[in-house]
Amino acid sequence: MSEATTIDLYEVTMALSYVRERMSGPATFSLFVRDLPAERGFLVAAGLESALDHLSGLRVGPEDVSAFAAALHRPPRDLESLLGLRFTGSVRAVPEGRIVLAGEPLLEVTPLLEVTAPLPQAQLAETYVLNQVNHQTLIASKAARCVLAAAGHPVVDFSLRRTHGPQAGFQAARLGAMTGFAGTSNVAAATALGLPAVGTMAHSYVEAFEDEQEAFHAFARTHPGPVTFLVDTYDTEEGVRVAARVLRDLDRGPGCAVRLDSGDPGALAVRTRSLLDEAGLADVRITVSGGLDEYAVDDLVRSGAPVDVYAVGTRVGVSADAPYLDSVYKMVEYEGRPVMKLSSAKVTAPGRKQVFRRPGDADVIGLADEPPPRNSEPLLETVMRSGQRTGSRPALRECRERFTADLAAQPSAARRIRAPVPPRATVSEQLGTLTERVRRRIAERTDSSAARRAVSTRRAASRTSGPG
Repeated sequence: MSEATTIDLYEVTMALSYVRERMSGPATFSLFVRDLPAERGFLVAAGLESALDHLSGLRVGPEDVSAFAAALHRPPRDLESLLGLRFTGSVRAVPEGRIVLAGEPLLEVTPLLEVTAPLPQAQLAETYVLNQVNHQTLIASKAARCVLAAAGHPVVDFSLRRTHGPQAGFQAARLGAMTGFAGTSNVAAATALGLPAVGTMAHSYVEAFEDEQEAFHAFARTHPGPVTFLVDTYDTEEGVRVAARVLRDLDRGPGCAVRLDSGDPGALAVRTRSLLDEAGLADVRITVSGGLDEYAVDDLVRSGAPVDVYAVGTRVGVSADAPYLDSVYKMVEYEGRPVMKLSSAKVTAPGRKQVFRRPGDADVIGLADEPPPRNSEPLLETVMRSGQRTGSRPALRECRERFTADLAAQPSAARRIRAPVPPRATVSEQLGTLTERVRRRIAERTDSSAARRAVSTRRAASRTSGPG
């Protein structure tokens, strides 16, 4: 089986019906987030490259058909019309690393991606594309906040052991690097992406020796370069004193550090700095880890704690305070006909869209084919055409440069760690007009259908009623 089976079953049931009903006209689906999670002033677009990898290789083979048939408890011949289906459509998307903003109330966040393809293909794309964009945008946005909170101090990724699987851990390392992390403990990610690999020792290493001094000397004998000693296995202050003696004996030069992984990191960092300075080790850095996220980092920075490096792990790798995005993939056009959803609290805007960014002003969400506002830049770019990428995969450095430029342009209130104020995009006049026109059309059709049903019910009642 291929990745085609990494899909929700209802995508298959709909696609099969579309094929049988000969509904293969071009459909556009828009992927957006209904609202920002709490305490977020913006989102960082991510996951696009994984989505494009999937779409460029999407093809339904015989084993996939058999899997679909088994899930539906039907013979494979009933689903043979899906055999050989592949993605031949186009994708317009916000490039990875760009910041996207909240929309007006009752309107979605800036669209992250739009897929236009024959209807069955566009439907089969939903699950995987949503999965990748949802998860990676979530983690990139969390990582970006850690970089903001650190206020120029290096942040490194320690999340692999607690992420929801190795792929998620790899993505967390990549997204951290995209948003400004200085390194990762994930060796696979560091090797594949050309990132600095970082790591020290665990408490188990120290416990394996008779005492801390023996452990630190042994570690230094194995690793001749700069070393970092974990000093809080037993008594933290004593661990710092032992580390200071060993580091003074080693005379390794700059780059050595001690790591604090438990207790009150602010108070311990202050005491550790004092002990190191008293030992003549002013150049030995302090790394703090252990349950950190942007809130904890922000507190430490604001308190003036003498921390040099922040190692973030679990809470960032799973975005613990906001573990999901309310992202959706909704049809906005079929065969040139704009469509929209009117369900309570889940209204969508019709038509293919574009987002226009103007320096120093609110983004404008408009229609894809409307003239751009003056001095504006379109955010959604055509990244796939006829099922193939329109260009080469961007380097991680390019994504990071996009992020850095967009972040610098955000107002300070949006960059706050606590109680941020998200900038709100506005809606163009043309999109507003189209939305009202489609809404009226649906209402008129619904009212007409209800009236016909009412007449039919009255006629049926009159035929069945007898004299009183």
